[in-house]
Amino acid sequence: MNAPQSRFGRRASLGALVVCLLVFTALSSDWDNGLLTHAQAHMRANATLDQRLAEFSAEAKGRLVAHFDAAGVSYPGQRVTMVAFKDSRRFELYAQDNGKPWRFIRAYPIRAASGVPGPKLMEGDRQVPEGHYRVTFLNPNSAFHVSLRLDYPNAHDRAMARADRRSQLGGDIMIHGNAVSVGCIAMGDEVAEELFTLAAAVGQAQIDVLIAPTDFRQPLVTTLPNEPTWVNQLYADLTTKLAKLPIPPNAPLSSTGE
Repeated sequence: MNAPQSRFGRRASLGALVVCLLVFTALSSDWDNGLLTHAQAHMRANATLDQRLAEFSAEAKGRLVAHFDAAGVSYPGQRVTMVAFKDSRRFELYAQDNGKPWRFIRAYPIRAASGVPGPKLMEGDRQVPEGHYRVTFLNPNSAFHVSLRLDYPNAHDRAMARADRRSQLGGDIMIHGNAVSVGCIAMGDEVAEELFTLAAAVGQAQIDVLIAPTDFRQPLVTTLPNEPTWVNQLYADLTTKLAKLPIPPNAPLSSTGE
């Protein structure tokens, strides 16, 4: 039988465990979103965008093209709008081609999105932000398969924070795979592959992302926050932007949006 471990030995073991956890965390590319296994981190640490696309883009494109064809839009379109609604956990995809009207392409279920209705105000509040965002980076080495990084906090978020005298707004907000969220939008790996493939094809500069507490084109079904005071104007702006998009059929969604 082994002798009982000394207090010093237990502390040393605990210290070693903490160091291992810190190194483990550092291997993750999406800092706010969780941990990779060591093997996953090692395999993905140096993957390029093209290498990850080579793994799955052919199948992902095939699935997308069928929906683009049904909508009468040439894949990948000239502009793309991605819309996320918190209350229904619904993610909608729209595209525009050659200056024609916007067309609804397809909808997906959001697998996870932490927080409640209302904008993100500070680091650590676990809120998914609300507003009009752009895609700034396609991360092939995400802790959650692949991810699209959003530009939160954008100019509006920073301006409202200055007016409220808030700081430490947080960041690293992603649309990613898997089904867990700490302020991000988790779509599952297969859907993340489609969104990643589409973003690479159409170009980041051609993508708008609207995140709203509810679909303002429909009768209001969500109890919305009334503080801070600027939220009403934010929702008015989102209402205007959503009004340019056609209202899609609200068919039941499967786990992959088929």
